[in-house]
Amino acid sequence: MPTSPSSSVQAARTAVASRLCDIRLNAGITGRELAVRCGWSESKSSRIENGKTPPADADIRAWCTACGADGRITDLIAANRNADSMYVEWRRLQRTGLRHLQESSVPLYRATRRFRAYCSNVVPGFLQTSGYAAALLSSIAAFRHTPNDVSEAVASRLARSQIIYEPDHSFALLIEESVLHYQIGDPGVMAGQLGHLLAVMSLPSVSLGIIPFGRRRNMWAVEMFTMFDESRVHVELLSAAVTVTAPGEISDYQKAFGEFSKHAVYGASARSLITSAVDSLG
Repeated sequence: MPTSPSSSVQAARTAVASRLCDIRLNAGITGRELAVRCGWSESKSSRIENGKTPPADADIRAWCTACGADGRITDLIAANRNADSMYVEWRRLQRTGLRHLQESSVPLYRATRRFRAYCSNVVPGFLQTSGYAAALLSSIAAFRHTPNDVSEAVASRLARSQIIYEPDHSFALLIEESVLHYQIGDPGVMAGQLGHLLAVMSLPSVSLGIIPFGRRRNMWAVEMFTMFDESRVHVELLSAAVTVTAPGEISDYQKAFGEFSKHAVYGASARSLITSAVDSLG
């Protein structure tokens, strides 16, 4: 599983670089001539063409113009921006606060029919209470020094999460038992959150599995990820959000989710683990 920019990101950037290379070759000019026409060093042309340096929008415009391919500019800039969006640092996504990030994903949530999520560190966002979300987002805002719009972000997250009550969506959610014991907020907040898990387990759209402590396993705990139908996976690293769209990588996450599912308990056994976590709060 990716702990740095995934191969999906590199593949997308390589594709843009290859298209730029083809444009230069089709124009019949050398890398040196391209550099002269663009007003930069030959080494810059080489770095862009070999995928070592992602081009800026202005670089793509200059490249295409120098090669007499102005008609390719718009498509290439769009492809380049798409590659950039596959690996985005949280500080960039959250530079104006946390609310916008919650709201920006609403169209994707509404378009998705089948959600699968694995969480090794926190309760899935779909199932968070207002108190738990406020405590978690407050910690995130403090850690990343983002503008404090936690109240608005919590309201947006809860509004987005109403999708679990809407028809035509299904949610298969897996969490490590440790998530039940990581205290986000005070004991009252955790008691409320654990009680909410017990309540939402009864929803026909929600399947909640818990992977118990001490369970012998052939799939190790990894970073949190969410699968949207069969088309994309969002992976949450400490420093960045990774979007995976390459079919081969999506298949890896599907396989991992299937292995985690084998280790999880459901129904009465899962409820017992949750109630034990409630009791441990004292």
